[in-house]
Amino acid sequence: MINKFNEDSRVKIPAILHITRLGYTFLPKSKMTNIHQDTNIFIDIFKKSISKINNKNFTDSEINVFIAEISNQLENNDLGKVFYKSLLGDFNCKLIDFKNFENNTFNVVTELTYKNEEEEFRPDITVLINGMPLVFIEVKKPNNREGILAERNRINNRFHNQKFKKFMNITQLLIFSNNNEYDEDAIEPLQGAFYATPDLEKVKFNFFREEDFQINKYILPIDVDLENEILKDTNLVSILGSKEYATNKDIDSPTNRIITSLLNKKRIKIILHYGIAYVNTIENLVSKIEKHIMRYPQFFASLAIKKKLDSSVKKGIIWHTQGSGKTELAYYNVHYLSDYFQKKNTIAKFYFITDRLDLATQAKNEFENRGLKVEMVSSKEEFIKNIKTPGISSGNLGVRTITVVNIQKFSSESISKASDYDLNVQRIYFLDEVHRSYNPTGSFLSNLISSDRNAVLIGLTGTPLISGKYKSKEIFGDYIHKYYYNKSIADGYTLRLIREGIETKFKNDINNILQDIKTEQGTFSKRQLFSHQKFVDPLTKYIIDDFKKSRLLHNDNTIGGMIVCDTSDQAKNIFKELKKYENEISTALILHDVDTKEIRKNNRLAFKQGEIDLLIVYNMLLTGFDSNRLKKMYLSRVIKSHNLLQSLTRVNRPYKQFRYGYVVDFADIRKEFDKTNKEYFRELQEELGDEVKNYSNFFKSADEIDAEIREINEKLFLYDFSNLEEFQKIISQITDKKEILELKKNLENLKNLYNIINLMGYSELNDKFSFDKINKLYNEVSNRLGILNLKSTIENEEDTTYLLNIALENIQFSFRKISEKEMVIADKFRMELEKTRKELEKNFDKKDLKFITLYEELKRLFKKKNIEEFTSEEINQAVKDLKAIYESAHILNTKNTQLSNKYENDYKFAKIHKRLKESKFDIFKSDVFLHDILLKIKHSTDIKVLDNHDIIKNKDFFSNVTNRTILSVLEEKGIKNLKVGHFINNTLVNEYLEEMVA
Repeated sequence: MINKFNEDSRVKIPAILHITRLGYTFLPKSKMTNIHQDTNIFIDIFKKSISKINNKNFTDSEINVFIAEISNQLENNDLGKVFYKSLLGDFNCKLIDFKNFENNTFNVVTELTYKNEEEEFRPDITVLINGMPLVFIEVKKPNNREGILAERNRINNRFHNQKFKKFMNITQLLIFSNNNEYDEDAIEPLQGAFYATPDLEKVKFNFFREEDFQINKYILPIDVDLENEILKDTNLVSILGSKEYATNKDIDSPTNRIITSLLNKKRIKIILHYGIAYVNTIENLVSKIEKHIMRYPQFFASLAIKKKLDSSVKKGIIWHTQGSGKTELAYYNVHYLSDYFQKKNTIAKFYFITDRLDLATQAKNEFENRGLKVEMVSSKEEFIKNIKTPGISSGNLGVRTITVVNIQKFSSESISKASDYDLNVQRIYFLDEVHRSYNPTGSFLSNLISSDRNAVLIGLTGTPLISGKYKSKEIFGDYIHKYYYNKSIADGYTLRLIREGIETKFKNDINNILQDIKTEQGTFSKRQLFSHQKFVDPLTKYIIDDFKKSRLLHNDNTIGGMIVCDTSDQAKNIFKELKKYENEISTALILHDVDTKEIRKNNRLAFKQGEIDLLIVYNMLLTGFDSNRLKKMYLSRVIKSHNLLQSLTRVNRPYKQFRYGYVVDFADIRKEFDKTNKEYFRELQEELGDEVKNYSNFFKSADEIDAEIREINEKLFLYDFSNLEEFQKIISQITDKKEILELKKNLENLKNLYNIINLMGYSELNDKFSFDKINKLYNEVSNRLGILNLKSTIENEEDTTYLLNIALENIQFSFRKISEKEMVIADKFRMELEKTRKELEKNFDKKDLKFITLYEELKRLFKKKNIEEFTSEEINQAVKDLKAIYESAHILNTKNTQLSNKYENDYKFAKIHKRLKESKFDIFKSDVFLHDILLKIKHSTDIKVLDNHDIIKNKDFFSNVTNRTILSVLEEKGIKNLKVGHFINNTLVNEYLEEMVA
């Protein structure tokens, strides 16, 4: 039975059926006609839909012009930006009716071929709006070997391919699912249901956690006739009525949940219209464009803002943890709320308010990179003029605009006035970081409120001011939406932190040095002590040694660090001392009174691009500065209150395979952090009640690590790690792959913990496990797993995919050692192997004698010698052998496809046809005659199964039913040989039953 069946029956077919329950019309393969080859636009549907929503009957000629223009737009190297603008209305006609969204045409199809010359792929499910393929869904069966990553890697390879550029550019939303719940301990998302937008380099998976538990009310009942049509069209009528199929149709399965959340018509309207952003970025000094999609907390926060406004509430706080994209949330809402107020005949005027000039500049850049026009206010006088103007400036008419202003620019004179025109204006203030600088007794906040008492005030914060005399909530109103640190960690947007205490010896040395300075030079201020050369020298050396050690331990020279100094003088002296190491480490000093703004800006950018290793700062960059590669913070002073939390989260952004960000604590922030944390959690408990459990500590403690090691030791109790040879012998006897996988997982966790123990100086934990051998133990287990995979694959005649994937992995590992010339040959081998693998994967008939011969030829190729021992000549010969296998496999697949097309793409009957042709009955010599018989049998059998799906559960009963059908058809054809009927019946029943139980 074909492997693909499992994901089809368990995930794909239930998902297609579920999409129809959201109001989408299923198109069977017979109606997938007249498709524009370059874009996959369904021309007939496009014409009918576009004519309908534009109230005009377009001619075929006009439709062809429209499609040609779309095709030209999709040729751009812009991830579909120009086409997306066309979807939003920048086109010769409406492509989507966003005002009356139900007026559009919604379809779902399966196995739509995306083809350009010889290259092609077929997403499992494609969703069409007005005939345009805007969404596709890839599904895998639960607990598949490589998890959902295999599908992401596949789509990454496709999007790298320029031949698929138009298909990538027309696609707005991607959904991936292997129908498992999320594994929140994994660094990479291996299982679950995710959504994304196309990307040229690496598709970013986003979690989706539904917050509206009334969403299922939009799901329609199952249409039984439509369900039968889907099962017939996909040739899976045999699964109808099975308990497994009934389970997989559940609206609460992971795949069906994310489909409801994203493809519900009210949702997909918002996502398409407001939830996509094109962002200009610079990477390695090269400008590029990225396509972003709303994260689910941004989506629900936007809905919550609208709900507040609908209730005439005009102020509140968005509490989203650091790193969750609050500036991007404001960007999305400039578009969302502009249209919201436009429906009320009101012009929305947006302001983004910060409390620091550098944050204002950063916000300006972020908005402009997303395509907004920004009016930057540079003086109080400029703001007085701005606030008294009802609309935006004349130069920005028709362009979505936001004014970025520092709160200090508000004054008693910056008061809005009534319009001289018949113009309704609604000002919306997004206030960044409302836990700072918004003291109700000060003039800044008073001036802000007075500037427009009818303004909408939306506070943004990751750490609300909830302790002390003033509370953010009391100043700015109730919370509009909340998204906590725990959830952000689970969603992969932020990391937990590791606090690394400095070594006791170093601490004693530093104390002695400080005492020497005092003894030698008398009374010193704190500022002078900590910036003294005798203090700075050992501190700098410790940082350099630790930073290099960290890169070595993590095997990553791309990570960057930040030194947070006690004073600006200390920063300058550390920077001066670091010059001694400039051949090893590149550095930059960021102080407000050093260098120009332009130089500081360039240094920040250079750090983000990986050109600078260490940044030395005092007060700057402790908030608002985001760089994923910043993984080490050297903290030389105690930062107070919420500013401490803000600073620490500079190192909590996801980066590669890192589980944590690291803080080297010279200042011993524990007392201040504990104080802040206790205060914070006490207030959180009062503020949030039971919700406090969703907000965790930033740091992972030594106790937690110790507990993890003890738990793993319990799981690994039976294994002896003291002798590597004995360990290897033990695992060589293990044949249960689950046991090996569990062992590998635990050893991998220990590897991560070992790095943390070393970095944090928790030397007492080193005795808890044989950490010195951890890498060798892990490698032995990995090798054993590879052998088990290879063995099980070779023994399974029906599956070549495993074998080839493992072979590919071996080649990539082994050929690192060979010469450049041999590398070229090896690359040819890899490419040919991948090409052959893909071709063999396509084959749906593993019992075909020709396929078995090809498979045996492939096994011979890999069995005769270890791949890593191939010489150049042998690799060249292997390339020729693979080409021959590919050509044969391609010819076989082409004929298989032609034959299955004769049976309405039903692989079962294509295989039955071949088995009958292989038999000794002369009556089957004519393909035409045999096809006529089998097609009648197919139609009659499928109808019987759909009418009474229980018949297939009883083999004998089902065999009797099909036998009557077969004998009746044979009698019509004048065939009375009972042996012929018996042979057909056995073959047919086996195929149906294999399909049902696969």
